[in-house]
Amino acid sequence: MGDHNHLEPPKVRGHQRVPSGSREFKELTKRDALIQLQHELDKLLSTVQECRQPPAKKELDGFAKLFGRFLQEEGPSVDWERIERLPENAVRDYSTLQKPSTDQVHTMLDKLVVVKLNGGLGTSMGCHGPKSVIPVRSDLTFLDLTVQQIEHLNKTYKANVPLVLMNSFNTDEDTQKIIRKYKGLQVEIYTFNQSCFPRINRESLLPVAKNLDIESDIEAWYPPGHGDFYDSFRNSGLLRKFIEAGREYCFISNIDNLGATVDLSILNLLLNGTQPTEFVMEVTDKTRADVKGGTLIQYENKLRLLEIAQVPKEHVDDFKSIKTFKFFNTNNLWAKLDAIERVLDQNSLNLEIIVNNKSLSNGLNVVQLETAVGAAMKSFDGGLGINVPRSRFLPVKKTSDLLLVMSNLYSLQNGTLVMSPQRMFPTTPLVKLGDNHFSKVKEFLARFANIPDLIELDHLTVSGDVTFGRGVSLKGTVIIIANHGDRIDIPSGAMLENKIVSGNMRILDH
Repeated sequence: MGDHNHLEPPKVRGHQRVPSGSREFKELTKRDALIQLQHELDKLLSTVQECRQPPAKKELDGFAKLFGRFLQEEGPSVDWERIERLPENAVRDYSTLQKPSTDQVHTMLDKLVVVKLNGGLGTSMGCHGPKSVIPVRSDLTFLDLTVQQIEHLNKTYKANVPLVLMNSFNTDEDTQKIIRKYKGLQVEIYTFNQSCFPRINRESLLPVAKNLDIESDIEAWYPPGHGDFYDSFRNSGLLRKFIEAGREYCFISNIDNLGATVDLSILNLLLNGTQPTEFVMEVTDKTRADVKGGTLIQYENKLRLLEIAQVPKEHVDDFKSIKTFKFFNTNNLWAKLDAIERVLDQNSLNLEIIVNNKSLSNGLNVVQLETAVGAAMKSFDGGLGINVPRSRFLPVKKTSDLLLVMSNLYSLQNGTLVMSPQRMFPTTPLVKLGDNHFSKVKEFLARFANIPDLIELDHLTVSGDVTFGRGVSLKGTVIIIANHGDRIDIPSGAMLENKIVSGNMRILDH
């Protein structure tokens, strides 16, 4: 009988409404998951020498915090019904900004730091090493162009704007080797690394890694997205250093966005505008090609970034509509340095967590938790969107983007790509190149004797085994589709205007 008593309580509990019981169960499992994770992280920490433990601990603590927040999240972070209309003054039109006078610029630039997000590899385009070292134009890489832009700025205005690169463990070593060649230039270059977090087994929610020797099992680790910028920037000591040197704002952008140059009108608004602004997000008009880009919303009386990953399934079509959400985030951001420090000290950043499911080469399903740098907007005071011209958003994610930036659509001026005045309208052509034959840079380059004239192109689709001779010119809408097993060679000097080419034709008519 004595034993029987032990079995009683659960039965009595059964009379309660189930939800709280299951909620308690969930709380327990979450607490368990966190305790187990912490235990595993401690084990990982014990695998490094003592002198390396403090920085490693700081990093793993950062991960534990992110993981804890991941466990707490209940459903979507945005309640669709509570999205408000953007207030009139939430997004300024770029054309209303004032250009500063040349005398002002020198002192303004003393207050600026330029940050480039340089954590990505060129793997999606079939390249080894950091993406920033892929040649994009006249053998100059993303990094070369960035350094040229800032050197030009510094020389023109006798300034000393520093360039800061946020690397990841994937890109740091290669980047360090490359930046040595900029020694003689008028640009101070600083680097720091974003965090290196453990990938988590999707079933057990425990780290895949067995020790902290990252090189030995590189697949077990990942850089947690660019939202990690704030913590890593502070941890590197650079944030404090720049504040003490009197710098006030940083301009953050992706290294593969060739349109993200230092804009003096925006800097002027920040430093000399009427209302205090701690955070600016450059947005630009959505076209059909940008339906997945994050957008600006008003939510709980604050401007914030809404990413497609946060949208409930039944509202994805609304999110993609150009009518409802007219703008998307270019990821060109301006943030006040002392405000970054304040928000970090108050621990009020709380960036929405992006759950990225991956499979490792051995088939293991893992989860990596990431955050986005623009999601911090809601934590700052006086956030502002600026609707900038499309020319400030020129990302190179695929070889189809590379085709555009290598072509005569653009000319290169002091590291900045400028669209040709011969193009009638400033929109970029829509280019789709078949994955099988064009997705890798090396392969892509081998298919063009030289880059065609694209000045009058609106739309290009190429699929299958297609090659281009020298001096080809493409106008209007051109669609070239080689059937499986067939090949199409566009002859040198061909001019294709509003043509559809299919099968295995050799085109002769000009």
